[in-house]
This record gives sequence, C-alpha cells and structure tokens, in this order.
Amino acid sequence: MTEYWLISAPGDKTCQQTFDAMNNLTMKQNNLSENYKFAIPDLKVGTLDQLVGLSDDLGKLDGFVEAVTRKVAAYLGEVLEDQRDKLHENLMANNDSAKLTTASFLRAQDGDLSNYITRFQWDMAKYPIKQSLRNIADIISKQVGQIDADLKTKSSTYNNLKSSLQNMEKKQTGSLLTRNLADLVKKEHFILDSEYLNTLLVVVPKQSFNDWWANYEKVTDMIVPRSSQMISQDTDYGLFTVTLFKKVEDEFKLHAREKKFIVREFKYNEEELAAGKNEITKLVTDKKKQFGPLVRWLKVNFSECFCAWIHVKALRVFVESVLRYGLPVNFQAMLLHPNKKNTKRLRDILHQLYGHLDGSTQQGGIAHDSVDIPGLGFGQSDYYPYVYYKINIDMVDHKP
Repeated sequence: MTEYWLISAPGDKTCQQTFDAMNNLTMKQNNLSENYKFAIPDLKVGTLDQLVGLSDDLGKLDGFVEAVTRKVAAYLGEVLEDQRDKLHENLMANNDSAKLTTASFLRAQDGDLSNYITRFQWDMAKYPIKQSLRNIADIISKQVGQIDADLKTKSSTYNNLKSSLQNMEKKQTGSLLTRNLADLVKKEHFILDSEYLNTLLVVVPKQSFNDWWANYEKVTDMIVPRSSQMISQDTDYGLFTVTLFKKVEDEFKLHAREKKFIVREFKYNEEELAAGKNEITKLVTDKKKQFGPLVRWLKVNFSECFCAWIHVKALRVFVESVLRYGLPVNFQAMLLHPNKKNTKRLRDILHQLYGHLDGSTQQGGIAHDSVDIPGLGFGQSDYYPYVYYKINIDMVDHKP
C-alpha cells in the first residue's frame, strides 16, 4: 500500500508518550499500521492571523507541488519509452545530483520514496527555519514553479524532435501511396538529363498489375515501349517506372488516374536524397544526445519536487497543529502506514485516542455539522479531531 497518513496530536507529559500511546494501540496490540515519528523542527510561529491566512495558501501550494511532482514523474515515463518498466524504481528522493550519471537511471534503490518520508529530516540548507513560515512557503513555490516552467520548455523541445523523427520514420514505411521512395529507387531506374524524355513513378493496385502490363503503353501516345519495370511492392500496391515524352506527362497523369494508376511526384536528385537520409541520421543522433541529460534532469528535479512536497506537508501539519492545539507549541507529528484491510479499524482506534479533542465529530471522524472550519483548510469530509493529511507516494499508477 502506497498510502500514508500524516497526523499530529497534542503532546502528553512528553511527545514520546504521545507517540507510544498511539503506537501501542495501533501497531503493537492490533497490527493496524506501521508507525514512525515525523520530525518537524522548531519553526517560527508568527501571529494567529498569519497562520490562518497561511493555512489556506499552504493547501493550494500542496496541490500545486504534488501536481508538478506527478507531472515530472509521468514525463520521465514517456521519455523512457520501451524502458518505462524501469520508471518506478528510478523515482528517487533526496538524490545527490552530483553523483547521478546518465547510466544510473537503470540502477535504483528499492522503496526510496518510502524511506524518505519514514525517515524525514528537515532540509535546513534549502529551507532555513530562521525564516518565517511564509518565506519558506514562498521559497518552495518559487523553486517548484521554476521546475514546472523548465519542464514545459524541455518537454516541448524534446517532443518536437521526437515528433519530427517519428514523421520521418513513418515516411520510410507504410503504403507506397504515401511513403518516402528515396530508399527504393536507384539511379539506373531513370532517364536523366534528357531534353525530351522523363521517367515517372506510378503506384498500381495489386489487382491491376495485369492491366498495367497490358495497357501502360496505350495510356497516351509517345510512351517509350517496354520502358516499365516494377521496382517494389507491398501488400496492396506495386511501384512501377514508365518513360515517356515530357510533353505528354500531364495527359498521362490524367488518364492514369482514371484507371486508378497513381503517379507519385518524384524527381531523382542524388544530393536531395542524400540530404534526406542525413536528416534522419541527424535526428536520431540529436535524440540520443538529448536523452541522457533529459533523463538526468527529470530524475534530479523529481527528487527536488517530491522533497519539497513533503516539506509542504510538514508545514501544513505545523500550522494546523498550532491552530488546533494552541501555544506553546506542543504536539507530536506521526506518520502511519496503514494495513490496507484495516483502515476502518485504524480510524476507530484513532478516534478512541483523540475523539475528546473535538466533540463535534462522530465515531468515524467526520464532522456532524455541515460547516467548514475557518482557517483550517479542510473540507467537511477531511476533518478529524486530530490533524490529518493523506500522502500517496505511488507516482506511476495513482491518479490524484
């Protein structure tokens, strides 16, 4: 199960006692969840008005950072293409980006995201706790906003390159009616540098091959006898040459179309044919060159976004805990990994422990009164007597 519950409750005589009481009932006695202390440092509280305003803003920031995190993960999956099965094991948190190499995306640590949140430590360097809560939120917002903007630019560049290559490759295959003919024809198939004669390429339906051989010389006057040869065929069509006088070309095309013989517009030019082949080679090379750095960037910035997201969760727990439980700051944040089959029982146990904190809630934890709680950033269905946030770390299949 990839779902975690991040909760907080007021400290007893010590915060350790708060954790032990919850842990004894939920894990040791009933095996309902695995539990971890979630370490939040001593952040600057500010004023009540500031906390109330910040609570709503943090809710929006939480949604934004999660969305960007999932967007980066999804695009990494796109870029990996036929190696997409490696995606899950390569979504890592708290990477040392200096140690990442292009090849390292094939080597990952199992459960790295769960390791990160179950052993969460505040990043003092990125988010200094001497700053106000608002400033820390702004740092995260600016950081993730820049990653989002860079992702749009990088993905657009890479997608355009990929699309150009796919279009070129598509033209190298498919029906003779539409595909590029450059790799099918040879110089000896054409009459070149003639003042009067020209060689056309004609696509003929398979069922009309006999008709072509019997009648191509009669489509118009001035067709060179026995000048046609078939140079390629696919499941539905054949590609034929025919040599004629230039002055009857338009007439030939008209009458050929009436017989469902399709003349392809093609002029043999060795320099242009070589340039076309070089273009495909260049696109393939460019894609390979961009792949490594792009994968590296996506991995590093997925980690940046995921870590930022968990810091936003920590900020939200801190703010809501102070608003709910008051000052001085005295609460224990705890991360629960529920046993999937026992989530209802786990809710009941948590209610037994913390239901007294808010008399307006019923057994399941949902508020009786259909009113929102000003400043607490919760919709009715999310409200429990304890601070609660859900974290789903499945970045591959989960749809938020």
